[in-house]
Amino acid sequence: MAPPHHPATRAARAPGTPDPTMGGLVPPVYPSTTYVRGSDGSYPGGHSYSRDENPTLDPAEDLLASLEGGSDALLLASGMAAATALLDALPAGSHVVAPRRMYWTIRRWLEELRDRGRVALTVVDNVDDDAFAAAVADAAPGGGPRPPVTLAWLETPSNPMGDVVDLAGRARTAHAAGALVVADSTVATPVHTRPVEHGVDVVFHSATKQLNGHGDVLAGALVRRPADGGSLDGVLDELWDGTRHQRAYRGGVLGPFEAWLLLRGMRTLYLRVPRASASALAVARAAEGHPAVARVLYPGLEDHPGHAVARRQMDGGFGMVVSLRLAGGADAARRVAARLELFADATSLGSTESLVEHRAPVEGEGTPVPDDLLRLAVGLEDPDDLVADVRRALDGETT
Repeated sequence: MAPPHHPATRAARAPGTPDPTMGGLVPPVYPSTTYVRGSDGSYPGGHSYSRDENPTLDPAEDLLASLEGGSDALLLASGMAAATALLDALPAGSHVVAPRRMYWTIRRWLEELRDRGRVALTVVDNVDDDAFAAAVADAAPGGGPRPPVTLAWLETPSNPMGDVVDLAGRARTAHAAGALVVADSTVATPVHTRPVEHGVDVVFHSATKQLNGHGDVLAGALVRRPADGGSLDGVLDELWDGTRHQRAYRGGVLGPFEAWLLLRGMRTLYLRVPRASASALAVARAAEGHPAVARVLYPGLEDHPGHAVARRQMDGGFGMVVSLRLAGGADAARRVAARLELFADATSLGSTESLVEHRAPVEGEGTPVPDDLLRLAVGLEDPDDLVADVRRALDGETT
């Protein structure tokens, strides 16, 4: 038997077998919303109704599960659809531990669930391991019986602050306390980090970003780890089944054409992600030490506080997000963004084109992002051109 192929090979050749009907190397789109039963009442293709699932999703879900080392994947209509389906599947009264600096809209949703009494929420500093351990070990905020489920949400590297956490260490800590672990790996992608290998139970992706990579699909993804015979398997099974139920009954499934585009995007994942990460490192190094920059936030830089952990758990790069804190404050951030020519001033990240965003005003009141921060989402342009563009924009602050 041949050895397993490299993930890049599996991605480039996905789904790996020709379409059985016509022999096409590219799988077809199945736009049908409903499917005919056989005479015995069963569905010959295993699909009944596209609000539950659609056959166009199958190869994309199979590929992503394979790349992450998971046993199953679910695709949903956006990153927020994926996050809310998972969180809404938690039993009432569950306890969620989340980092202070995380994808802002998920943080806001967690706060809404807390305010409605659906979950207890403990927010801890991203890199404070002791605070994290205390939070997941707590019986329940304010005392009382242990909640039905404690779920620890991690994000590494975090967007846009670039915080790095030790996935394996956090997973051991959480599991010892009986808590499940979800990791947002949107910035890393399976090219750089595979959280399941570090003990994480569920991997979350805003697939809108680098998984798709072309700025033309809204999608979210969840991948679960295989059963390992441990005491948390049953809890994870219930959460996963509940998330699938939420997807079907709330209509959050990804559309078939979007799933087809997502699979097409993932075929080039192992070309795009290393290129963007290498360019991001070049941009970070170019900005480092510039008099207009107070600090560069990028885990690929040796002086980043999470660099050692990032080197240990990230393969072949450190992601495409570089954040700059400007010495001149918020006004300087706005001026530098306006001078950039190759970085479009737009929300999102992970597409072919580079983007810039003055992030704090976008998140609004209560954001932990400082108002002097610019987030650069590095794309696939020539790296020398990107470096020259950033230097020129920064030089405008000192001339």
